[in-house]
Amino acid sequence: MTTLDIDSVRARFGALRRDLAFFDGPAGTQVPDDVIDAIARYLREDNANVGGAFETSVRTGSLISEARVAAAGFLGCGPDEVGFGPNMTTLNFALTRALGRELQAGDELVVTRLDHDANVAPWLALAEDRGAVVRFADFHEDCTLDWNGLEALLGERTRVVAFPVASNAVGTLVDPARAARLAHEAGALAWADAVHYGPHGPMDAAAWDIDVLLCSAYKFCGPHLGLFFARRELLERWRPYKARPAPEQPAAARFETGTHQHELLAGLLATFDYLESLGWDAIRAHERGLGERLLAGLPGNCRLHGLPTMEGRVPTFALTVDGLTAEEAARRLAEQRLAVWHGDYYAVEAMARLGLEDGAVRIGILHYNTAAEVDRLLDALAGL
Repeated sequence: MTTLDIDSVRARFGALRRDLAFFDGPAGTQVPDDVIDAIARYLREDNANVGGAFETSVRTGSLISEARVAAAGFLGCGPDEVGFGPNMTTLNFALTRALGRELQAGDELVVTRLDHDANVAPWLALAEDRGAVVRFADFHEDCTLDWNGLEALLGERTRVVAFPVASNAVGTLVDPARAARLAHEAGALAWADAVHYGPHGPMDAAAWDIDVLLCSAYKFCGPHLGLFFARRELLERWRPYKARPAPEQPAAARFETGTHQHELLAGLLATFDYLESLGWDAIRAHERGLGERLLAGLPGNCRLHGLPTMEGRVPTFALTVDGLTAEEAARRLAEQRLAVWHGDYYAVEAMARLGLEDGAVRIGILHYNTAAEVDRLLDALAGL
């Protein structure tokens, strides 16, 4: 599919059959009915733990294997390099703690001020525990990463370069292959947070030459579930924090603690099917058009923080409104049945760097949004 039939797309979402316009997708997307049905079907027909000889247990084991294969295709890696967990933040703390066993005092960990705190706080905690040093790469006034500044931070003690593929605060894209190349030239790991990029384009960990990549399915029309990729050699080398009887194979399973959220894996498979039925070319073209419509129509009482075109960004926009705090503006929009976010949305460093003590209004456009919704939002912003 090269263009979206937006009416057909929206008909697949029971949640969209109301007059509330959802621009809150960066915090979590709406879910297609097929995904909801897959979750319910598993609980009705296949619910069991793994390891048994009976049919529901066997089917659950097959589901987990199938989910690894499908997720590997989605992320661009091998099935044994894919793991699942409650969310990206929990998974990132687990993986960084395992890596932390190898860190020495004085080792350096580089993060960016564009990052969600889930790819900053784990490194700050490790630095405190292991005597390592966290260094911050800054961004320019247009909210693009300062690549020269990042490169200047790298040295012989650099062990990790952590970065977002897309900023959850201002929408800026970060070239993951370029970041990985710089990290590897310094002998460091490239550690990517792809949570915010997930609903906006295809991922390819192998082509990007990434060492670790994490994302969350509930950001790309799936259930509340996190998934990660890590290189096989790292997964086999690191010593995980886990229960002793827990599986050692496949490699990623060593970092999955406790029983899987089996019903959510069933929903994840349906999510992949849904996205494949649309195609990334159609999704990106539709989102780009709506993003350009929003940018062209922003009223004079709104200040955009970030790139003023759709080049180099995803359709996530941080705004401040004259005379109103972000919370006041978001509340008034909510009164008009427009769902947006306010605050720092865990982009602590970005908001501090921009001097936005009260945060900003965040507008997130996704493929299920319509031109009419964007126009309605613009009219409401102009009336604030």
